[in-house]
Amino acid sequence: MLIDLRSDTVTQPTPAMREAMFAAPLGDDVLGDDPTVNALEAKAATMFGMEAALFCASGTMTNQLAIRTHTRPGDDVICDYLSHVYQYEGGGISVNALASVSLAHGQRGKLTPNLIREYIYSPTDSHKPLSRLVVLENTVNKGGGCYYTVPEIAAIRHVCDEHGLILHLDGARLFNALVETGDPVEAYGQLFDSISICLSKGLGCPVGSLLLGKADMIRQARRYRKLMGGGWRQAGFLAAAGIYALDHHIDRLKMDHARARKIGAILEQLPDVEEILPIDTNIVIFRLPETLLASDYVSTLEAKGIRGIPFGKHLVRFVTHLDLTDEHIDYMAQVLTPSVYPATH
Repeated sequence: MLIDLRSDTVTQPTPAMREAMFAAPLGDDVLGDDPTVNALEAKAATMFGMEAALFCASGTMTNQLAIRTHTRPGDDVICDYLSHVYQYEGGGISVNALASVSLAHGQRGKLTPNLIREYIYSPTDSHKPLSRLVVLENTVNKGGGCYYTVPEIAAIRHVCDEHGLILHLDGARLFNALVETGDPVEAYGQLFDSISICLSKGLGCPVGSLLLGKADMIRQARRYRKLMGGGWRQAGFLAAAGIYALDHHIDRLKMDHARARKIGAILEQLPDVEEILPIDTNIVIFRLPETLLASDYVSTLEAKGIRGIPFGKHLVRFVTHLDLTDEHIDYMAQVLTPSVYPATH
């Protein structure tokens, strides 16, 4: 048995999703006439109460397009030092937008109004860049899947409005947060100037993310997408998977969260696990003793048919998803019990 918990991006399309993909009517998206892409973009924009959407290959692309569109060279972007836009997008803020970054240190990657205020530069100080954009991540990947609530975001929006700042959401796992909080989807469209949502993580699509925003902003982002080589042709195959996922795969995310907590309960019994971050959604991060490297531990797990990834020198991450079953959890409980797990240090 092989249990792949490296990421929720490893999912395979379900049979019903494949059927929807192969049945999709197609056109040329660069020319604007792929009907399935157009339907996906309209559907997502309507869900969030936003004017328009742009279908792209990845969440990195949608985030970078948002930053490039919202900023000018020399502007400053405020985000947490754990955020995906800083940690995992190849330095794209500096390369694509020619912007600088102010890195706040929030609790598990979450910013607060007071913390943001500390990083806002005076527009009259010529020694400093112009503070232009605040980026939040929901849920926070390196924070163990923790999430913002709408009231928390509303307080941050107020600070942004006070200082004329733009607010972007890296919502790669936003639906994981929404099924936990029960917050209305449309509230996000009212609070953010732009939103990136990923379809290829918990929602189970093979490829794709969406950027949502005002119509003028999305038109400009489409131009930058072309400049980056991101224009694609008969993309309706992939867009159909996104439509199916938005219709059928949101509520089931609660199952992923429940299974993540079951994995946490198993890990609590293991002598080599020193700490488990709070499990809020579908991400499980645990700490090993300093005598044990995460890379070695992950290799030992893989020999037992369980895949995770090192998430630091002594941190390991598991991510649950729609391809994980209760039978997989039972198997993990059997092979990871202290009585059968060999000492590794």
